[in-house]
Amino acid sequence: MKQYLLQLIDGQTLSQEDTHQIMLNIVEEKYNVQQIAALLMAMQTRGVTVDELLGFRQGLLETGKYMDFSEYNTLDIVGTGGDGKNTFNISTCSAFVIAGAGYKVTKHGNGGSSSVSGASNVLQGHGVKFTDDIDQLKRSLDEANICYFHAPLFAYGMKFVGPTRKALGVPTCFNLLGPLVNPCHPKNSLHGTANQAQLRLYTNVHQKIGDNFGVITSYDGYDEISLTSGFKICTNNFEKVLTPVDLGLKYIEQSDIYGGETPEEAMKIFDSVLDGTASEAQKNVVIANAACGLSVMDKNLSMEKSVAVARESLESGKALATFKKFLEING
Repeated sequence: MKQYLLQLIDGQTLSQEDTHQIMLNIVEEKYNVQQIAALLMAMQTRGVTVDELLGFRQGLLETGKYMDFSEYNTLDIVGTGGDGKNTFNISTCSAFVIAGAGYKVTKHGNGGSSSVSGASNVLQGHGVKFTDDIDQLKRSLDEANICYFHAPLFAYGMKFVGPTRKALGVPTCFNLLGPLVNPCHPKNSLHGTANQAQLRLYTNVHQKIGDNFGVITSYDGYDEISLTSGFKICTNNFEKVLTPVDLGLKYIEQSDIYGGETPEEAMKIFDSVLDGTASEAQKNVVIANAACGLSVMDKNLSMEKSVAVARESLESGKALATFKKFLEING
C-alpha cells in the first residue's frame, strides 16, 4: 500500500492490475482503515481513471457472487447516486414500467446513498424479501419480467470498505462502482451520472466492458432524466443533447420530483405513480427514464416512440400489474 500511496502522491495513476490487486487485498483484510481512507481520498482528490475503476470492478466481481442469466436479454436501469437531490425512486419505478412493456429487467440496487430511500428501501417497505437464490430470481424474471439483486448479497467486497466510506462521509470511487457490478452482467444498461465528468468516465468504462449501454446526465446535476433541464445521453452509437420538449414532454420544477423527508413519503409517491394518482410531472419523469431504457434496449424504438410505449405500460395498468406480480413472487 505504501508504494501505491507514494505513486498517487507523486501524481501518477494506478493501472487496472494495481486496483484489481488492491481490491483483492482489501477483501483479504491486508490493509487497515487508515490506509484504505488515504487511498480513497488520494484518488478522489485527483479523480478516478477508467482503468482504476475497471480494476476495482474486476476485483469486486471476482470476490462476489455471479448469477448466470446469459440466456436472457435483460436491462439494468440505475443511477450512480451521490447527486444529493433526494428524488423519489425514479429508476426503480421506471424498471417496472419497462417490465410492464414486456422487456426483461435485472435490477441491481441498494439502500439510499444520497436520498432518503434507495431501491432496496422502497421494495423492503412493500415486504420484498431479498434473495440470492437463482431459481427464485429466474422465476421472478420469467413470470414478472423483472428480478431484483440486493447488492450486499452479491458484492461481498463492498462490506470491507463500508466502515471507511461511512467514516469519511464524502463520495469516493466506490460510489461509482455500484451500477457496474450487477451480478448477472446484463447485456444492456442505462446508467445515470450526476455530472459531465462522470458521464464521460462511464461512457469510456462501458466501451471497454463492451456491453450495450446508455449513460445519461441532466445539465442541472441529476443522475437521471429530471425534466427540470436538458440532458445528455451517450450510447454505443451516438451522443445526443435533448430537452423535455424533444420527448414531447414539458419542463417541470425540482420540487415536483422531490422524494420527501422519510422512506414512507418516498414510498407513497412510488405507489401513486404506478396506480395512476401521481401528478403529471411525477408520471412524466418516470415515463422519460423508462423510455430512455427502452430505446437503449430496443434499437427499433426511437426515443419518441419509446415514450409512447412507456406511457402505455404505465397508464394501462400493466406496470402496476407487473409490480403486484413481483410482490407476489418475492414477498
